[in-house]
Amino acid sequence: MSTLEQKLTEMISAPVEALGFEFVGLEFVRARTSTLRVFIDSEEGITVDDCADVSHQVSAVLDVEDPISVVYNLEISSPGLERPLFTVAHYERFVGEEVALTLRIAMQNRRRWQGIIKAVEGEMITVTVDGKDEVFALGNIQKANLVPHF
Repeated sequence: MSTLEQKLTEMISAPVEALGFEFVGLEFVRARTSTLRVFIDSEEGITVDDCADVSHQVSAVLDVEDPISVVYNLEISSPGLERPLFTVAHYERFVGEEVALTLRIAMQNRRRWQGIIKAVEGEMITVTVDGKDEVFALGNIQKANLVPHF
């Protein structure tokens, strides 16, 4: 997670949770028009109205704090079927589920891995890939998403 993403998480998580939602995480994607994606969830699921309510609250915080110096779009959404995993707690919650990982620094000449989350110890994530356990440091995971099965 970048320094900006950490700062944004600190700013945004409390207002989201004050509205009664789980703050899942966020992504800031730099482009010609950058995008700040904020993922929220609740046991009852997320509606369009929920996203609008959170958007108004988050926009107000960002307008006051002004942490992003470039033009960007704000997107609020549920994590969806390909739920992103950001924290140790997320990995612990989904032990036994299939995950697709992209690493910051390649292991065994690979940056992309897919397998079943087997265990979480501290900040080390064990994933069974093709019958073999591979251990990944959370800090080396650039992106992780659950792989849905239909």
